[in-house]
Amino acid sequence: MSEKEEVSRRDLLRSATVAGAAVAATVAPAGVVSQAQAQAPAAAPVTVNAAAASAGYTFFRPVDAAFFEAVADHMVPADQLTPSGTDLGIPVFIDRALAGSWGKGDKLYTLGPWKIGTPNQGYQLPLTPAELFRAGVDQTNIHCAKTYGGKPFDGLTSAQKEEVLKGLESGAIKFESGLPSNTFFAEMYQTVMQGMFGDPIYGGNRDKASWKMIGFPGVVAVNQKNIVEYRNKKYTADPLSIADVG
Repeated sequence: MSEKEEVSRRDLLRSATVAGAAVAATVAPAGVVSQAQAQAPAAAPVTVNAAAASAGYTFFRPVDAAFFEAVADHMVPADQLTPSGTDLGIPVFIDRALAGSWGKGDKLYTLGPWKIGTPNQGYQLPLTPAELFRAGVDQTNIHCAKTYGGKPFDGLTSAQKEEVLKGLESGAIKFESGLPSNTFFAEMYQTVMQGMFGDPIYGGNRDKASWKMIGFPGVVAVNQKNIVEYRNKKYTADPLSIADVG
């Protein structure tokens, strides 16, 4: 697979329209995944403030940081429209989400029994998102090492990364722990999309670069004044984030 066949920006944007919905995935039978296993026309270019790219990680181990930076930069490669996924702060968004209440599963039912669910029931694993992501990174790297001569995901070529991500998405890659790889991919892909298009206050979409790319106005509550001004005209006002109006 050549570099030209990588996921394009417009493919990513088309996919983002459904990213907010839960992705149907087959889940593991009860007892297969334990907490112990979880441990083991061309637009003008948009730039970001390089000085703001030094935010540290809270949840990530070095191996996690390398993995998610590689995922972000592969799914969101730098081009004439926006910077790379890492420069946009997508890994920072994921790290903060996993370190916070969502990652800890504060609103998840965690008492079982854990049985195979139907696709419309959504996420059904006995793991918090933080446990799922950590286990998914480890299991993906195990697969990569066995398949690509000892290399972790971040050490693969672009074509190999694409092959792995497609294998995770389809469930064709079988993790040794029994963790369903497509469930890991679905949750990971959703957080990448959220990190790209969410409010910058949460760590991603740095300098509102993604909003500027698609012409999104930002905080809707303060955009009422622009409805009349820009009716039947191209929207050119700078988007506003939560921090801009807080």
